[in-house]
Amino acid sequence: MTISTTGTAGNPATDLGYLLHKHPDKAQAFSTSYGTAHVFYPEADAERCTAALLLETDTLALLRRGKGKGRGGAPDAALAQYVNDRPYAASSLLAVALSSVFSSALRGVCNARPERAAAPLPLRVEVPALPARGGADLVRRLFEPLGWTVTADPVPLDTAFPEWGDSRYVRLVLESQRLTLAAALRHLYVLLPVLDDAKHYWVSADEVDKLLRAGEGWLAGHPEQQLITSRYLSRRWSLTRQARERLELVRLAEADDSEVEDIDNAVAEETEAEEKPAPLAEQRRAAILTALHASGAARVLDLGCGQGQLVRALLKDTRFTEIVGVDVSVRALTIAARRIGLDRMGERQAARVRLVQGSLAYTDNRLKGYDAAVLSEVIEHLDLPRLPALEYSVFGHARPRTVVVTTPNVEYNVRWESLPAGHARHGDHRFEWTREEFRAWAATVAGRHGYDVEFGPVGPEDPEVGPPTQMAVFHRDDRDDTDKEAKAA
Repeated sequence: MTISTTGTAGNPATDLGYLLHKHPDKAQAFSTSYGTAHVFYPEADAERCTAALLLETDTLALLRRGKGKGRGGAPDAALAQYVNDRPYAASSLLAVALSSVFSSALRGVCNARPERAAAPLPLRVEVPALPARGGADLVRRLFEPLGWTVTADPVPLDTAFPEWGDSRYVRLVLESQRLTLAAALRHLYVLLPVLDDAKHYWVSADEVDKLLRAGEGWLAGHPEQQLITSRYLSRRWSLTRQARERLELVRLAEADDSEVEDIDNAVAEETEAEEKPAPLAEQRRAAILTALHASGAARVLDLGCGQGQLVRALLKDTRFTEIVGVDVSVRALTIAARRIGLDRMGERQAARVRLVQGSLAYTDNRLKGYDAAVLSEVIEHLDLPRLPALEYSVFGHARPRTVVVTTPNVEYNVRWESLPAGHARHGDHRFEWTREEFRAWAATVAGRHGYDVEFGPVGPEDPEVGPPTQMAVFHRDDRDDTDKEAKAA
């Protein structure tokens, strides 16, 4: 693989040597697990500089470390462990060599020329023989969204026999004027093994961290994200799901112009240990179950399910045939899965429950068609300007027959001896409503989206300040939907 750039007298192209931390006047060799990586410069002057990375593969080391699995367990022919393309093509082996030899450049670190490391460069990358399972079209789909001009010429199987067609290899040329060197190297580090589609080593959980580090800033929004994560992680479903969940958090954070930690904050680190539920929490779950029983619901959404306490209670009742817990926090879903014993359930019980990541601020077709949805102590965690988005996604788009909403009654806070005056019950509560405010909001939502609503207390009701928790149960007015359908017809 070669990396070329151009320059001027003021910004000479030979600065590439500083950025790669490899001197243009030297030919250097570096040992890797599978051979020797050579770095040298075929050309180096102020106007143009080219650095070459050549991996001299030790095929015996590849065989020994692969423990007889050849291409890392890929489904190639039986002789592939002895005869393969590794010495001749840019594979996942070259990606590992790239990360080892150019580790500082990958991170964008250059103390000698920090301004050059942070600035876009005119770059040209050439890979003479690149395995591309998916062909030239896939190569373009992977690199073009990242700002590269792509030339991917298929390599014929045999030039003497053109009728045999093309091989699965391409000659790749990438050109860009607007990428930093670090970004370019990270693209190559991830996408070379993706195109090769056969890693030479066992893919473990730490590969997810490697992928997300290298994919920072570009992978979350890539149109081929699903293919990239699946292939990079050797189609290991559990790791791929974990990567996608974390990338979805990144996407949501970018959409909200906030930090990932601010979104994935439903459960603090110190609360992951099992805690005994407070008596009020037990009463709240009992009130919700009573309302669900009265509605006749069998398929229930727990929206903002947190650590899964309500999901666990629903599972104990066989009247609920399908239960879906939804939360934006991956950490919360992980704890919920552990609490309900998802990995230890029998097949029939496991078929009743799903835990999915999602944001209630966005419409989600996965939530449509359910009998009931529960928003238990959820709405008060949203900024008030974001509340209309939740209202529409639940009442306007998903439209379950019944929606149960519980929220703190701020009037009751004076009865909590340990709660300082003027403080909310939880540090993440963006508001807490009086009974009048909650009823006014619920009535407006019901009228806007075609629901009837009734109210009830949760917990002991104080004659002066009411109950500690207030509950609204919304029932969809199907006559409203029928009228709309009739008018549309």
